[in-house]
Amino acid sequence: MIVWLASYPRSGNTFFRIALHRRYGVPTYTVYDVDGVAEQIGAEPMGARDRPTSLDDMRNAPDPYFVKTHRRRDDPAVAERDRAICLVRDGRDCTVSWAHLRTRSLAGEAARTAFAAEARAMIVRRTGGTGGWGQNVRSWQASTAPAPVWVRFDDLVTDPARAVGEAVAATAPGLRPVTDAPIPSFAELHARDPGFFRSGATGAHRTELPPDLHDLFWRQPGNAAAMTALGFD
Repeated sequence: MIVWLASYPRSGNTFFRIALHRRYGVPTYTVYDVDGVAEQIGAEPMGARDRPTSLDDMRNAPDPYFVKTHRRRDDPAVAERDRAICLVRDGRDCTVSWAHLRTRSLAGEAARTAFAAEARAMIVRRTGGTGGWGQNVRSWQASTAPAPVWVRFDDLVTDPARAVGEAVAATAPGLRPVTDAPIPSFAELHARDPGFFRSGATGAHRTELPPDLHDLFWRQPGNAAAMTALGFD
């Protein structure tokens, strides 16, 4: 069977894959032909592998296949009966983190200008498989057969073993941990690659997202509904 590891970008998907592989020893896959994160940080921490067969064959297999996607729930690759673990983070923090990732090679005024431009483009995004933050989250919230298991970013960072264990128990109850090896903390991952694992903080939008972009975020269709449903401010 397929268990989607679904999220809007910069919501903790990579950290979840690392914790899942470390604790359960299972490989992880992506819906994409190229695993861009594995190319950046290496395949080993996540147990990243190329898909061994078609998605339909993986779906019909008895064992779980954990497959990352940043696409919306209505993507043709997703079947109605598929299970999903949804990683979720305050959309404003996702915007800050993603804009920083895309401008990390810059400094000074050039970095500030590019950051604002990238953040604005992400907030108003409508097209593509990922869509905007609210569009993406609301698409997975609409899934009921079966309903996704939600993992909040701050819970994952605070206690990854518990967050991953509860999500696995709900989606692949036959899977058992194969090791008690410690899961690397976000601080350890930051030390390894500070550009990719930037801060692991919640609430960065309060000081890093300009007021006009805050307003723009709230004006986007779906954002307010998703934020309210998830209990974010």
